[in-house]
Amino acid sequence: MHYVSTRATSASAARNPQRFSDILLAGLAPDGGLYLPEEYPQVTGAELDAWRKLSYADLAYEILRKFATDIPDADLRALTAKTYTPEVYRNARADESANDITPLRVLEDGAQGKLVLQALSNGPTLAFKDMAMQLLGNLFEYALAKNNDELNIFGATSGDTGSAAEYAMRGKRGVRVFMLSPHLKMSAFQTAQMFSLQDPNIFNIAVEGVFDDCQDMVKAVSNDLSFKARHKIGTVNSINWARVVAQVVYYFRGYLAATTSNDQKVSFTVPSGNFGNICAGHIARMMGLPIDKLVAATNENDVLDEFFRTGVYRVRKPAETYHTSSPSMDISKASNFERFVYELVGRDADRTHALFKKVDTHGGFDLSGAQGSDGDEWKLVGQYGFASGKSTHADRLATIRDVADDYEITIDTHTADGIKVAREHMQPGVPMIVLETALAAKFNETILEALGADAERPSGFEDIETLPQRFVVMRPDVDSMKAYIAQHTGL
Repeated sequence: MHYVSTRATSASAARNPQRFSDILLAGLAPDGGLYLPEEYPQVTGAELDAWRKLSYADLAYEILRKFATDIPDADLRALTAKTYTPEVYRNARADESANDITPLRVLEDGAQGKLVLQALSNGPTLAFKDMAMQLLGNLFEYALAKNNDELNIFGATSGDTGSAAEYAMRGKRGVRVFMLSPHLKMSAFQTAQMFSLQDPNIFNIAVEGVFDDCQDMVKAVSNDLSFKARHKIGTVNSINWARVVAQVVYYFRGYLAATTSNDQKVSFTVPSGNFGNICAGHIARMMGLPIDKLVAATNENDVLDEFFRTGVYRVRKPAETYHTSSPSMDISKASNFERFVYELVGRDADRTHALFKKVDTHGGFDLSGAQGSDGDEWKLVGQYGFASGKSTHADRLATIRDVADDYEITIDTHTADGIKVAREHMQPGVPMIVLETALAAKFNETILEALGADAERPSGFEDIETLPQRFVVMRPDVDSMKAYIAQHTGL
C-alpha cells in the first residue's frame, strides 16, 4: 500500500508515493497536501462475516494491516493488542460491558427508525480522540525505537485532541509534545485535563485567538520544510493519516454490532468540525462497508453544513467564529475536508491544489455549478452518502434534557448536536448510529444549565480543576512559536 498527496502536481511528487511508515510521523505532505492511499483496499463479504466474531483489538489489526503493509504482521498485532484493552478503555458506564471497547445502546426503535448511540469515550481522557490517539502513541514509540530517533509533536486542539495526545504521549521515549489551544475558549475540565500534566515532555501553549489561529500556525510550521526537518516536527492532529485510519475501525465495529447480515445498511451521524472523524467514515464506505448516509452534525460554526447544503465552502474569519457550548467544534476551516474534495473532483491534484489555494486567498470556493462558480461537483455529493445538519445552544440543551428524561443517560454537548441532527435524517429499516464524542463531565457548565445538576465524573477526575496547571500564553505569531520550539528542543 502506497500513499500520495492530494496536491501531488509535480512530476517528482507523483513519482514518489510513500509507504505507511514514511508518513506515520508526518502531517502535511511536503507540497502542503494531505496523504491518501493510491487506492482504497476493498473488504469482502467473507471478511465481514469473519470479523463479526473478533475482539476490537483483532478487528483493528485486520483493518490496519490493509493500510500498514510495511509493518510486520506480528508487530502490528502486538501493537493493537497492547492498545485496545479493558484496562485502557476502563470508563464504561454501569450499563456497559467493560470488555466491549465501543458498546452500542439503542435509544429509539419505532416507526421513524432506530436511533443508536455508539460509546467512544471510555478511554483515559473521556473522549473519542482516545480511540486513535492511544494507538498513535504506541505506533510512534515503536517507529522511533526502531530507528533510535526522536520526534517533536506540534499540534493544535479545540479541546479533546490535545488531552488525548498528551495522555497518549506522556512518558514516551524520544517524544515531546507542543500543543496549542485557544486561550480561555475550552471548558474548565478540558483546560485542567491538559494543563495539569506536569510531565517534562509536555508543553501546553495557550494562544490568544481561536482554534483556527492555532491550526494555521501548525500548518505554517509544517510548511517550513527546513525548520520541520531540523527540529524533527511531527503531528498528531486529525490530518495525520495514521490517526484517521485508526478511526475507521470503530465504523466497522459499529456496523457489525448493529447488523446480522451484510445485506443490511446503517447510517452514521457524526458531530463534526474538522472533518477528521467523518472522513474516517467516508474511508470505511469507500472500502465497501455498507453505509447508507454519513451525516455531518455541526454547531453554530456551520461551514460544513453550508457546503453540503449549497456547494459553497466559505471559511469564516476568527471574528466570525462563534464560541459555543460545544467548543470542540468551534472550527471554521476544516483541515480534513481536502481529502474528500480530492475524491469529489476525481482525484485531480491540480484542481484540489487550486481550490485550496483559493481558500487561502479568497476564503473559500464554490462547487455549486452556479454561474461564476469554480465547478459543479457538488451534484455528486449524494453519491458519497453525505448529508448534514446544524444544532444550536438551545437545541443541545433541549436534547440533553430529552435524553436524560427518556433514557436516563447524560450526554455531552457535542453528542447532543449529533442526536439532534440524526433525528432529522432517520429512515425506517436503516439504523442510525450516532458517534458519541465525549463524556458529559467534560462540559459540566452546560450540563448544569440543562439539568440543574452536575454530570457524574469517573473515578480519578473528581477535583481535576483544582490541580496545579502548567502552561504559557502566547500571541498567534509563527516566528515566536518557532523560537519557543527551538528553545525547548535543543536541536
